[in-house]
Amino acid sequence: MWKIPGFGATMAAVMAAFGAWSLLLPLLPLAVLESGGSSGLAGATTGVFMAATVGTQVFTPWMLRKWGYSPVMAASAFMLGAPALGHMLGMEAWQALLFSGLRGVGFGALTVAQAAFVAELVPLRFLGKATGALGVCIGLAQMVFLPLGLAISDIWSFDVAFIVACVFGVFGMVMCLPLPRLKPNAMVDDALEKAADAPKQVSMWKLVLVPALSVTTLSMTYGLVSSFLPAAVRSIDPGSGAVLGGIMLSIVGGFAMVSRYVAGVVADRSGKPDGLTIPAQFAGFFGVMFLAVGLYMGWSVWALAIGAGIFGAAFGVIQNEALLSMFARLPRHRVSEASAVWNIFYDAGTGLGSVVLAVLIIGENYAPAFAVGSLVILSGVLMTGLDSYLGAHRVAEYDNIKTRLKRLRKL
Repeated sequence: MWKIPGFGATMAAVMAAFGAWSLLLPLLPLAVLESGGSSGLAGATTGVFMAATVGTQVFTPWMLRKWGYSPVMAASAFMLGAPALGHMLGMEAWQALLFSGLRGVGFGALTVAQAAFVAELVPLRFLGKATGALGVCIGLAQMVFLPLGLAISDIWSFDVAFIVACVFGVFGMVMCLPLPRLKPNAMVDDALEKAADAPKQVSMWKLVLVPALSVTTLSMTYGLVSSFLPAAVRSIDPGSGAVLGGIMLSIVGGFAMVSRYVAGVVADRSGKPDGLTIPAQFAGFFGVMFLAVGLYMGWSVWALAIGAGIFGAAFGVIQNEALLSMFARLPRHRVSEASAVWNIFYDAGTGLGSVVLAVLIIGENYAPAFAVGSLVILSGVLMTGLDSYLGAHRVAEYDNIKTRLKRLRKL
């Protein structure tokens, strides 16, 4: 797999770009709070970032068809990094939200393009491992850069962290430039679909909605965890809480990284992309509820690390399972649409969670927000269970052999 031309460079570019994102994910809300801003504004920086991300993701498949993967990925990495310098102007509401939105545009295009590019680049027999390796690179970037940004701001200043984020974004752009010049083959395959003898395709949303929502239920809580876990830990340990909060986020990223790759290997061996989904959802519920109880009871930071690790492992499995389910349910030439849907629901959930669940934070009492977040995850189990039952009767196209035989049996 690693010998495939462009695969290694793609992973390096992804790590650099996600490093630029991870540096500022917990740092920017903290910078707003340190400057005297409200928790609502702190959460809105993530919310606006994700809103711009989702808005861009809707149009990214079109951009990929028009310009190809490499130019779109290079431009998006630049947009993810360069606007970080704008945060050096200050933390007034318009400044914090404007440059968060600009960075969100780059992040939106990048997240769709990189997953679709990997699916186009590798043979089908390596798809599970390839998406798992992508998850490892993203998780490693989060594990390293989430605490690094907080450490840089603690040792030097927020401005130094903003400069470092810009540098990594530009480096990711440079790594994207020599990638193979691939474009989605949608035009050819769409013509085949419209042929007179081609069977009618089932609506895409009937096939991918439940996997998409399974991602959203966990990413909503991840939006809360990534934005406010450092602040929650700081309320327990005011002295070194910011750095310890970064370590907690690193634990979440590390467990997600490992579990996402393991889920990919299991899917390749079993040939079934969603066998671990429901166990992972139950694990995610338990991990976040553990955090809620720990914050309410005032447990030590290291006890909370157990809940963070369980949630991270569950989140990693769900990410890979949902993406592979979408790739399996849609034709191969629609991988960019599958990637777009996955990323839209992932990032919309992250933004929604950082804003909606933040409303439940009362002063320095973060436990209610985490408790509700765990219940959101639990609600996904019912959807996934029904989808697993209905999956035995699901078809991806009408008027194929399976549906014709079913009609004959009714005669």
